[in-house]
Amino acid sequence: MPQQIVISEQLRIAALLSDERVDELIVAQGRYQIGDVYLGTVENVLPGIDAAFVNIGESEKNGFIHVTDLGPLRLKKGAAGITELLEPRQQVLVQVMKEPTGSKGPRLTGNLALPGRYLVLQPHGQGVNISRRINSEGERNRLRALGVLVKPPGAGLLIRTEADGISEDLLIDDLEVLLRQWEAIQQAADNALPPVLLNRDEDFIHRVLRDHVGPDLVRVVVNDAAAIERVSSFLGQEGPNVLVEAHNESTELLEHYRVNAAIRDALKPRVDLPSGGYVIIEPTEALTVIDVNSGSFTRSANARQTVLWTNCEAAIEIARQLKLRNIGGVIIIDFIDMESRRDQLQLLEHFTAAVRDDAARPQIAQLTELGLVELTRKRQGQNIYELFGRACPACGGLGHVAVLPGKDLLQPLAMATGLVRSAAAARAEAQVPADGGNGRRRRGGRIRTGAVELPAHTPPSDVANGVESTTSVEPERQEHSASSEGVIRRQEPELVAVPMDSGQEEVFAWLGLNPLLLIEPPPENDNLLVRVVRPGEDAESVLEEAREQLSASSNRRRRRGRGGGRGAGRGAPEASVETHSSNGTEVVVQQAKVVAKNEPLSVQITPLEIDHSSSSASVETVSSISEQQESEPEDPRRRRRRSSAAG
Repeated sequence: MPQQIVISEQLRIAALLSDERVDELIVAQGRYQIGDVYLGTVENVLPGIDAAFVNIGESEKNGFIHVTDLGPLRLKKGAAGITELLEPRQQVLVQVMKEPTGSKGPRLTGNLALPGRYLVLQPHGQGVNISRRINSEGERNRLRALGVLVKPPGAGLLIRTEADGISEDLLIDDLEVLLRQWEAIQQAADNALPPVLLNRDEDFIHRVLRDHVGPDLVRVVVNDAAAIERVSSFLGQEGPNVLVEAHNESTELLEHYRVNAAIRDALKPRVDLPSGGYVIIEPTEALTVIDVNSGSFTRSANARQTVLWTNCEAAIEIARQLKLRNIGGVIIIDFIDMESRRDQLQLLEHFTAAVRDDAARPQIAQLTELGLVELTRKRQGQNIYELFGRACPACGGLGHVAVLPGKDLLQPLAMATGLVRSAAAARAEAQVPADGGNGRRRRGGRIRTGAVELPAHTPPSDVANGVESTTSVEPERQEHSASSEGVIRRQEPELVAVPMDSGQEEVFAWLGLNPLLLIEPPPENDNLLVRVVRPGEDAESVLEEAREQLSASSNRRRRRGRGGGRGAGRGAPEASVETHSSNGTEVVVQQAKVVAKNEPLSVQITPLEIDHSSSSASVETVSSISEQQESEPEDPRRRRRRSSAAG
């Protein structure tokens, strides 16, 4: 099948395409890369697990090396454990064999391997090894004899598949390049202070072509004309058969060849099959689980043919997805159940042929009694989830949010109004003290501030359970003139429209998240009002409606400010006050103070109309309150005030 290689050297990303489809990604990003050679320092030795941690200088997490990977150090005679081979602060020459994953640091080895185009030099290895993909016995004998002749003493040599049919001169030239590279590493190690990086393959184009040029390659595309000569020089004799060109289209290279689209699709769990079935791929910490479903495929004559066809089609797609997503470790595949043993063996044969060309060498273990196929695949670098995936800010990577019993019927205020107060603006208002804002308490009136609160999302759990109730009886009179009352003045907020669908709106409302998280880059202004634009709504119309609401609120605020004491104090976060008068005794009741998560909740109490016909009820109320006061220790200040009131 004809293959193409698309290389974006600036982004250090390449893709292998077959029939215009992306089959494999090559990514060289991150601080550590497989093949890097470091001179490190042993930090600590753990005899309980026969391993040690090595500081290689570029990460908070040290590299991990097992006793079986120590290489030349294990040649010491009489060494029984790792404590006899390594000790703290010892210098060691190591190579990265596995990139960091999650909370784990890089995996290191002392068995260095320097790859070339046709050969792999193992400075601390032994013997000559030949790739198993070279099938001709005569060719294997020729390469083995040549390897024994040219192999340096004390080193090992691995002859790659690409050496099949290559002349002796080219093989010797490749070996000389590797020997010069090893000498340069040794000289750098003698003159450097650990920890330090000694060798890295910086030529990304050279690396991609070295590892992925094959007989089916027909085209190589690079993103600038300067790289064409380097590609042609590397291909050498194969150059005339391969078309090398630079990308000159207006669209970006990875977009033009649908590499970015392939990455987005590979991050999704579902993969559709041409016949109508589909595959679900779910990675976990321990293993990767793959499920096969027939979906809408019903074109076969009977159920047996439908199941076999879908399973064979899924086997080919799974083999492709394993390479594309770079999934390693243990893999469990749940194919559709087949009762016929003949069909099961046919499926295994079909799947084995599909993974035969995978360089990671998948090993199919068995077909279990439950119909599950078990296999392992060698880990080579980071998978697509680690490279291009990020945890969802709404669910934290779980894929779902909790909906507690009885809460699903409540509609959050943000969903009902679509207008959400900026969290920063709410905190700034919450820090303004009530007394500092010239809010006054007037007998028979209300406590207000000049700031008019707009609706903001308060989680239902906070409204239901987050109210602290405090009631106190205080026979105190306090009157202030209307001229002494002021109004808190603040800058008008800026309106911002954020498009959200119903699912995003529900998740953000329940978790109390700010919709500004969806805006890239985040705004620098903190005084913002966010207006949610739902599907089908026009952003300009929504903002215009919000401006009208703000204008109307501002007019009401100015009218209330001119109204004196009765107009001041609305929306203050302090407790509202209600007064009752009966028989010359004034009782002041402080209402509950609401504790909200992001901002104060405005509480407004309408003054009580006093009916003289119900004075007896008021007397009973005052009597009950007086009895409560007598049961509690009396404050001397209250005694003096009661005496003055009686006089």
